[in-house]
Amino acid sequence: MKNIINLIVEENSDKKRIDTFIFEKCTELSRTRIKKLILNNKLKIDGKIINAPSKKIRKGDNIFLEIPEPKKTSLKPFNFDLDIIYQDDDLIVINKPAGISMHPGPGNYDNTVVNALMNYKKIKLSSIGDELRPGIIHRIDKDTSGLVVIAKNNLSHQNISKQFSDHSIDRVYNALVWGKLRPQSGVIETFIVRSSKNRQLMDVSFTKGKKAITNYKTLNIFQGKNIPTFSLIECKLRTGRTHQIRVHMSYKGNQIVGDKKYKKKYKKLKTISEDINKKIMRLERQFLHARILGFNHPRSGKKLFFEANLPKDLEKIINVLEKSN
Repeated sequence: MKNIINLIVEENSDKKRIDTFIFEKCTELSRTRIKKLILNNKLKIDGKIINAPSKKIRKGDNIFLEIPEPKKTSLKPFNFDLDIIYQDDDLIVINKPAGISMHPGPGNYDNTVVNALMNYKKIKLSSIGDELRPGIIHRIDKDTSGLVVIAKNNLSHQNISKQFSDHSIDRVYNALVWGKLRPQSGVIETFIVRSSKNRQLMDVSFTKGKKAITNYKTLNIFQGKNIPTFSLIECKLRTGRTHQIRVHMSYKGNQIVGDKKYKKKYKKLKTISEDINKKIMRLERQFLHARILGFNHPRSGKKLFFEANLPKDLEKIINVLEKSN
């Protein structure tokens, strides 16, 4: 069954681009997805097919956007046991391990969370997003672990997407960073843009981009003769931009331990503990974990709150640091 989005243009949206208007109204759809649908003749304005994303709209225009069902043949099931900590008829909450991507993309179309969900025969996912991203409302990076919510139907997808757009979702992360944050608690508020030097990276800006706000506080500081200084911190997101915590910590000069993209140039101390060297310097992922996720249930309105402790690989590092502190 096809999904149809119907919108009426109001006066305050007169003369806007059609792709911009749809993106503002339908936050569950990415700009790329909207553009692709328009170019594929899935958009009608007052009954006429429009295939120009830059088309200017007028007050009173009646807009219909067709979203096809996901192509089942394009997604191969992946035999991977997900840590499902909650599910009902509307949504699933999983505790994602590091090392697995959320959805198919260039270089990996088969071994993702979406493919793993395809392997659960009784699980149906929303169809409102990209055909390769059924159910995916938000993402955490491949090498970040922790909690994510996935929609089983379009009602849930739209409702929870709006909560993300309204910044009413509770999201708290733990990270281990180099050095001491100064001040030890505070708010980082910047814009985030794609890096002009490397398109795979994001960067801080104060003049353009998307606003990014991170509340942070230091939970513990580890320092001693045989270890560099590290800080275990908690970050509460007020916005959710790509690589937000990683970019903000790099901007502060306190890069996240194990982060290969926003890495710190580290000169090994002659007296460093060999145990620290093995556990930290050879960490194959960033020490970043989505620990808390809270939102309102899309159907009942009841507040749902989930918490996932640090996974064992990260917990072992904390234990080593505490012994060396």
